[in-house]
Amino acid sequence: MAEYPLPKFHFKVTIGGDTELNCTEVSGLDFETEVIEYRGGADNDYFKKKQPGMTKFANVSIKRGTFVSTKGQFFEMWKKNVFFQEGEEKYRSTLTISLLDEKHEPVVTWEAEDAWLLKISSTDLKADGNEIAIESAEFAINSLKIAS
Repeated sequence: MAEYPLPKFHFKVTIGGDTELNCTEVSGLDFETEVIEYRGGADNDYFKKKQPGMTKFANVSIKRGTFVSTKGQFFEMWKKNVFFQEGEEKYRSTLTISLLDEKHEPVVTWEAEDAWLLKISSTDLKADGNEIAIESAEFAINSLKIAS
């Protein structure tokens, strides 16, 4: 049986394990390890040795269409969790992004831990445009791991 690369258009995003976000795009599933350059004072080598340092995680951005039933959902989430800081357990949660196969089963799952809503961008408005209204949200995260 031939094996093909997975398409990137079939995915699911949940926050806190129970709230599913219908999204058109997810980006920022990146992490990078900083390089520490070191040369000991008594080393005979005339170059610096490179060692792994701290790991940095990018912010996760989510874009989705604006629906009547979910209008303002990102804003309400931000207002409750960041502006009013209603409880530590609601302030940060796990953002789970799953790449799905043709049977709608997760093949690859990323878990962005301690995610909190950092930025909201509402749609731009154009009188001569013919596009759908897209809103976006950016989440700051503490760690990113691939669960499956």
